[in-house]
Amino acid sequence: MTVQEKALSEITREAIEVLSKEIGIANTIRFINQFTMGYGDYTQERERIFEDMTLDEIVNEIKKVRIQSKL
Repeated sequence: MTVQEKALSEITREAIEVLSKEIGIANTIRFINQFTMGYGDYTQERERIFEDMTLDEIVNEIKKVRIQSKL
């Protein structure tokens, strides 16, 4: 018995297609995201981004963005 080896990209495409049909797009994305490592060092990035801001300023900025996104 011979098995033709598929390219990893083809296997990935087929798997996403099957998952999407069976559990829906949103749940497929949630499933795939649990295996994503991400990149960078968020602790360092967070310290650099927010180093000159107080907690109140950060909270106010979040509220402002949420209000703008509703418009």
